[in-house]
Amino acid sequence: MTIDVRNAVGAAQKHFGSLRDMIGNHTEDLRLEEAELSEDKQYWLITLSFIRPVDKTSNPLADLIATRNYEREYKVFKIDATTGEVRSMKIRDV
Repeated sequence: MTIDVRNAVGAAQKHFGSLRDMIGNHTEDLRLEEAELSEDKQYWLITLSFIRPVDKTSNPLADLIATRNYEREYKVFKIDATTGEVRSMKIRDV
């Protein structure tokens, strides 16, 4: 019996949350981007995205004159469709 997409997404979100201190605490706007069951039905491939502030300038006065720059990042989680265990988390290039 396989887990449904909602449980697979929940597993990915929980895994992301448990690693947030390693990824960066300043992540915001977590979104579900894609959910796909592999052709062999063994894995859910769940893509989550988030934004985080990035410093694209070395000018220390830039924060006073410009708005903060943000960048959206994407992570693909490979979830075991039977157990719901996260098998991997990878960076997805846009």
